[in-house]
Amino acid sequence: MATTQKLYPRGTVKRIVKAQSNRNVSKNADILIFLDYMLFMQELVREASIRSRKTGDKNIGPNSIQKVTERTLRKFKG
Repeated sequence: MATTQKLYPRGTVKRIVKAQSNRNVSKNADILIFLDYMLFMQELVREASIRSRKTGDKNIGPNSIQKVTERTLRKFKG
């Protein structure tokens, strides 16, 4: 029987969110938070990749990420 691998520690995520917001976290809220985080990171890397190609770089560098971070954060502000 194959064992499943956890993507992230659910209890840790719940404790962090509870500590930051001073509110209780519902049963599956941590899953939604993790999925939103993964979508954000995917979009950030995609935008940084486009930016680095436009500037002629072969790799994504810190400058590319810094330039697109604010715009990507605005997309996910909700």
